[in-house]
Formats: sequence, structure tokens, C-alpha cells
Amino acid sequence: MAYRRLLLPLTGTAAGEAALATALIAARVWSAHVHCLHVRVDARDVAPLAGEGLSGAMIEEMMAATERESGERADRVKTLFDKFTSGLGGVTLADNPDTAAKTGGPTLSFESIAGREEDIVAQQSRLYDLAVVPHPEAGEDVSSSDALHAILFDSGRPVLIAPRVAPIDIGTRVCVAWNGTAESAAAVAAALPWLHKASAVQILCSEEYQRRGPKAEGLQAYLRWHSIPAEVVVFKPQTREVGAGLLGAARDFGADLLTMGAYSHSRLRQLILGGVTRHVLENAEIPVLMCR
Repeated sequence: MAYRRLLLPLTGTAAGEAALATALIAARVWSAHVHCLHVRVDARDVAPLAGEGLSGAMIEEMMAATERESGERADRVKTLFDKFTSGLGGVTLADNPDTAAKTGGPTLSFESIAGREEDIVAQQSRLYDLAVVPHPEAGEDVSSSDALHAILFDSGRPVLIAPRVAPIDIGTRVCVAWNGTAESAAAVAAALPWLHKASAVQILCSEEYQRRGPKAEGLQAYLRWHSIPAEVVVFKPQTREVGAGLLGAARDFGADLLTMGAYSHSRLRQLILGGVTRHVLENAEIPVLMCR
């Protein structure tokens, strides 16, 4: 079992370089290919949003401004990619599996296309083993991360959220957040390659986190069938925050990867009231593998 093809949506944010570095670390582990995808805003999508009362000239001006800004953003993203790859050793730029197979190591490619980012990213990621996304910007509402949520809700594929600062390694010590839900089960299935490689695995659970479904001991038995030994640890919420307790337990374990289900409660509820998924997205300092 291995990850062979990773998708990295690049938006030009400050977190993009850390996401590139995180994706490359994962690619080195699996000798995988990373395809960096930048989706430019299509100026034609602006016209329907212009509303009534605007003249044709005003709409054309808006479209021209959008096209200009989109092009400048695409140039910045490509510059980021070129700068990052220029000093890399042992990494080949390749855009097809035949070339990649000959290298015996990680490969990278870049593509920039126009369209609606959330649609294209969700659709494209369905043919990748894993999508790596930049960490939501500090001070930016997590709900605005269109690529992240598009993949989570509309791709059927796992997502690896990169931390703000690229890690040294990924997957040597793995924590599994378990609450008995279908989402957490999907995350475990997606993380099995990492769990097989890990030197230590810990299952994190708590009464406040548990939903209707199998307990952590059931997951422990399941992993034994896969020859994966795992310790069950009960964590406590910190200042009434289950997410803070979860991240604290992962930190105590020295984890360099956390895997968990996303949005067991509705996304709307979590945006309004807060929730474990949102807290982890905003505060995790290690890579987090999520499934919905």
C-alpha cells in the first residue's frame, strides 16, 4: 500500500511554500508524484455576479480587472513553484507516469488552468491518492478555504492539511483521533499506509468526543488484524475544548501526523458554535490527515 499521486492546490498564499515542502516530504516517503495545480479566476464568471444596473462597459472593465489580477496571481504562484524547485536535489520535474517511473524518486509538476477553484480542485482530486492543502492563513476564517472544503465534501479522497511551518518528517509517530463515526473510520482506512510505516501509533479517545459507534478498543483490535500495534489513550478536554485536548495529547505523544474524521457534526454547526474539526484546522502545528 502506498500513495503514488498527490495533488497540491496552490493559491499563492503565504502558506503555499510550507505546503510545497510538506507535500515533498510525503512524496519522498512514498517516491510519489506531486502535481501542483493553480486555478485562475475565469473573468467570464464575473459577469453574472455584476448584477443589474451596470452598463456593458462597466462589466467589461470588471472582467478586464479580474483577468489582470488573476494573471498576476498566477505569475506569483508560478514564481513560488520555480523558486522552490530550483534548489532541490534528487527531485525530477515530470508530467507523465512513464517519466516518473524511471526516476525512482519523487517527482513534481505544475499546471495553471482557469475556472472555479472549488469545482476543479474537487473534481481533479478524485484521481489522486491524497490531496495536500496549505494551512488556513492566520486570522483567516477557515470557512473561506474553498479548496480544502471542496475536497473534503466533494471528492471522496483524503486531505492532508499542511502546518504553517513545514515539518521535519511525517508519519513516524501517528495519532489516530477516534470517535466511532463513519468519518473517523474513513480516515483510518486512508491512513493505513502511514500506520504501517509508523514506529509508534496511538489511538486518542474521550467520552466527550465519542459518538455512536465502535469504541477505541474495537479500533485497536481492527488494527491488530493489520499487524499495527496501537496504544489507546484517553484524553481530557482543555478549558472545555475537546479539540484542544486532542491536540495536547498528540503533542504529548510527539506525533508528527494526526489522522481524524472531519465534521461529524454539520459544518454550519461547527462554524457557528465551534467544534473539534474547526479547532484542529485553526490550531494544529503538525500535518493532519482528514476524511469526510
